[in-house]
Amino acid sequence: MRQTIRCFLLFEGASFVVAGLAHFGVLVNGYQHRQAANAESSIAVVLLVGLGLTWVWPARTRLIGIAAQAFALLGTLVGVFMIAIGVGPRSVPDIAYHLAIVVALVWGLVIAARASGEATRRRLSS
Repeated sequence: MRQTIRCFLLFEGASFVVAGLAHFGVLVNGYQHRQAANAESSIAVVLLVGLGLTWVWPARTRLIGIAAQAFALLGTLVGVFMIAIGVGPRSVPDIAYHLAIVVALVWGLVIAARASGEATRRRLSS
């Protein structure tokens, strides 16, 4: 289960790096938005630092995964709210990305939350 949580953190972190670079204008032109770029970069850092910490404290992978993804989900929901009220960028790619990453973050949180239950079941059945 550790590897699955790490894969989620890597995928989510990398996707926020790409989104941040797009909003900084590095990858594509026309989608620049400084506040969105800063927020996405901050979320990327938290997810990728979380990923690194899973190798420093492998026994805490589940907790680290939950904490990093919960932070990312909260930040993403703030972004969704900004889009909804018209403050943030409202392009089709922005809306599609936010919807997709919310699904990925929720899925990752469910996986991380269930990891403890699987470990407990394995210990009890041994």
